[in-house]
Amino acid sequence: MRPVAENVVNAAESWIGTPYRHQASTKGVGCDCLGLIRGVWREVYGGEPELPPPYAPDWAERSGTDRLVAAALKHFGTPLPLTQAQPGDVLLFRWRPDMAAKHAGILAGERQFIHAYEQASVVCSPLVPSWRRRIVAVFRFPERCSVSG
Repeated sequence: MRPVAENVVNAAESWIGTPYRHQASTKGVGCDCLGLIRGVWREVYGGEPELPPPYAPDWAERSGTDRLVAAALKHFGTPLPLTQAQPGDVLLFRWRPDMAAKHAGILAGERQFIHAYEQASVVCSPLVPSWRRRIVAVFRFPERCSVSG
């Protein structure tokens, strides 16, 4: 496993049990799926490239744009085919084909991923077919990154 990927998985595992809190990103206190990705990014790189604007729980349904994918393209670069996904990669999920991506997690092993489960906490879930078929994009954490803090 690449050193950055190992750091990503270790950081994500340390968030397991953090309660689900919309728009939060504090380990042990609360986070949503984006907050988990942001928190892991901070642990791996020492800061964040930018802070997201406030967003409502139904932002994906109302926005008309695929903002989660756009942000991932901006900060992670070109998406990878699912067949090339490795532990430490970010998975984006779309609930229906006609909707924007609305959920994110981190691949923790060949068949499991870590994510903030709404109304629960950060958990490690099996990547069963019902999750796998909803993956819309796979992104890899960069080897090195500059952050704006």
